[in-house]
Amino acid sequence: MQLDKFDKAILNALQNNGRLSNQELADQIGLSPSACLRRFKALEAANIITGYRCLLDAKKLGLDLMALIHISMDKHTKERFSEFESAIQKLPNVLECLLLTGQTADYQLKVVVKDLEAYQDLLLNHVTQINGVSGVHTSFVLRKVVDKTAIPIP
Repeated sequence: MQLDKFDKAILNALQNNGRLSNQELADQIGLSPSACLRRFKALEAANIITGYRCLLDAKKLGLDLMALIHISMDKHTKERFSEFESAIQKLPNVLECLLLTGQTADYQLKVVVKDLEAYQDLLLNHVTQINGVSGVHTSFVLRKVVDKTAIPIP
């Protein structure tokens, strides 16, 4: 799908406020509501818009500790990676799981937990129990410097 200035404006506006009504969105980007809705539906159909989320403040919910966990696997096989990825998706404290290259680790997890005790439980009773996990290295996040979900629209 080739994006024009109106499509890009729709995407930027919705990244900043996903709760805009179609009328508000149309007014903001300078289109009629029907033209705006058609474009919006086309962006959804093309899977450029992939979903909608409510962003929460983890600290206000008692999840005060964020950690980045680097995971090394014992075997680099499709089956082993698939088994790990399937297991890690079931852990609610895992916010992000990235398969890496160019590092000593195979995966990086971003997790949030209540405290160090909860981190220890997550690590020892869940993450390291996944078949194939051979190494773990953790860094604790002291402060978020950049925290955004919007991506640049080229």
